[in-house]
Amino acid sequence: AEQDDRADEIKLCSFKRPHMRAFHFAWWCYHVAFLMWFSITPLLSEVQLTLQISKEQIWTSSISAVSGTIIMRFILGPFCDKYGPRIPMGIILFCSAVLTALTGLVQNA
Repeated sequence: AEQDDRADEIKLCSFKRPHMRAFHFAWWCYHVAFLMWFSITPLLSEVQLTLQISKEQIWTSSISAVSGTIIMRFILGPFCDKYGPRIPMGIILFCSAVLTALTGLVQNA
């Protein structure tokens, strides 16, 4: 039973509101974000040859990606405070999924 809006047990196969549903959506969103973040890494050598980019450019793009992540954490903090974590997470995952899907259409650097 739940008292004071807190779960007192973990039912992993349950999707009841709000506790276990939030738990399952949280791990699902984490894994989707993880797959999008590392989706290009196994293909990096082929991307380097196809786009004719140097190692320095690859390092620069990696540093830019990490820097962008840090900056977005600062920007999203107030949005999560105002709207809760679900809305910003959904927007970020949707936008990131579209951009990740479009990486296959890149023709030049």
